[in-house]
Amino acid sequence: MLELKAEPLTAEAFAPFGEVIDARTSEWFPINAGRTRRHHDLATVETLGEGARTLISLFVSQPVTVPLELDFLERHPLGSQAFMPLHEERFLIVVAPPGETIDPAEVRAFVTDGRQGVNYRAGTWHAIQSVLEREGEFLVVDRGGEGNNCDEHLLALRITL
Repeated sequence: MLELKAEPLTAEAFAPFGEVIDARTSEWFPINAGRTRRHHDLATVETLGEGARTLISLFVSQPVTVPLELDFLERHPLGSQAFMPLHEERFLIVVAPPGETIDPAEVRAFVTDGRQGVNYRAGTWHAIQSVLEREGEFLVVDRGGEGNNCDEHLLALRITL
């Protein structure tokens, strides 16, 4: 079993896997007569393949216990997948670089501070949604359309904080 300790999520550490979505560290400009700050273009939405379209969904996830044991990672080869917590829910992130196989030495674990979201690049291996402490509600942006857009890779993991 691969054992990982989740590290704090930073844009630099997460860069090989996608983008961190965090209004506290992004550029912004005023809109709506100056009453709104627009944090613009925080992640690249990828929708690959014929008939692809962008989906906007809400996920409501039940909390996990730590240490967290996982049996697999999944990937979406035809599109990115973004998760943004709506009520400052902290969550665990487990990722590995894109590819046909997973090198255990390249698997990483992160923990958000509750105000950060992530955008997994197309093909990035990742764990299923793993919210901490309480039920979590997330805005999710990903790909819809034809084609197989979910692969699973068996891998025994144990994540601690």
